[in-house]
Amino acid sequence: MLYRRHLRIKALQSLYEWYSGSYTNLPEGERELIKSINKLYNLFIYQLSFLVEVKKFAQVRIEENKKKFYPTDEDLNPNLKFINNKVLNIIEENQDFKRKEEALKINWSQEEEMILKFYHMLREAPFFKKYMTDNSFSLEEDKKFVIKVIDRLMMDFDLLRSYYDEKDIFYTEGYDLVGILLVKFIDSINSRFTENSRLPGIYNTSGQKVNEDELFVRTLYRKVILNDERYSKIIAGKTKNWDYDRIPLTDLIIIKLAIAELQEMPTIPVKVTLNEYIELAKYFSTPKSKIFINGVLDKLISEFREEGIIKKQGRGLKE
Repeated sequence: MLYRRHLRIKALQSLYEWYSGSYTNLPEGERELIKSINKLYNLFIYQLSFLVEVKKFAQVRIEENKKKFYPTDEDLNPNLKFINNKVLNIIEENQDFKRKEEALKINWSQEEEMILKFYHMLREAPFFKKYMTDNSFSLEEDKKFVIKVIDRLMMDFDLLRSYYDEKDIFYTEGYDLVGILLVKFIDSINSRFTENSRLPGIYNTSGQKVNEDELFVRTLYRKVILNDERYSKIIAGKTKNWDYDRIPLTDLIIIKLAIAELQEMPTIPVKVTLNEYIELAKYFSTPKSKIFINGVLDKLISEFREEGIIKKQGRGLKE
C-alpha cells in the first residue's frame, strides 16, 4: 500500500532521529523505523474503524429519532443514504477488517462526544447535503463521498488528532500519511471487494517471495549510517562554496539517501532517484534546498557515471 516515496519519507524521518541522537546503535534505530511503518498500518485500521463508527452512530440516531414522543415526518421516514453507503458497509462486514480491529482492541464507546461532534460537522458539510439529496446510488458515488469525508473533514478534525496524540506518538507522526493511504484504499475498492477479501498490507508484496519494499527501506537506512563518513566527504567535495557545518541536517540526509540509492539500488533509474529526492526537499527542507540539492546531485551523478560507480541493471537501465 505504501509507495516507495512514502518509504523514502520514513527513512528520512528515522535518519533525522538518528543524527539527532535518539538512538545509540543501528539495530535499535532500524527496529524503530520498521515499528513506525507497522504503526502506520495500525492507524490505517483505526481510521477505517472511525469511519464505520460514525456510520453506526448515524444509524443509532435514526432509530432513536423514531422513538420520539412527537416524531416528525423526517424522523419516521429518514434518509438512509449515508447509513447504506456501500463502501462503509462492505468495510464494516469485511472479515479481515473485523479481525484486525479486534486484534487492536479498538473501542469507541468512551468517545461518544467526539463521534457526535464529527457527525454534526459532517451533516453541515455542503458535500454531505448534496450527497443525501442526490437520487443516484452507485459504488463510485459512494467512494467519492467517503473520500471527501476523509480529505475535507477527517484530516482537519483536531479532536481525532488529539485522541491519537494520547494513544501513540507514532500515530501522531503518521496521521497525514495515513490519510493518503485511506484515500488510495477507498479509491481502489470495486465490485470484487467483498466481506471475504483481504485488506491490502502496508507493503506492496503481491507475487513477491521477498518483501522488496521492506528490504528497500532497511537498505537505505543502513547504508546511510554505515557509510556516513564516506558520504560526508563526497558531499563536502561538491559543496566547497558552502560551509558544510551550516548545511541544514535535512539537506545532508536527503543527499546521503540519494547517494545510497544511486550506488546501492541497481534497478532504480537515476532520473527517478533524482526527482524523488528533489521532491522530498520541497516538502521537508528550506525554500532554497531544492535548488541546492538538485545542483549537488547533478554534479555527483556526472562524477559517479565517469567513475563507473553507478551500475544499473535491467532493461533500459544500464549506464
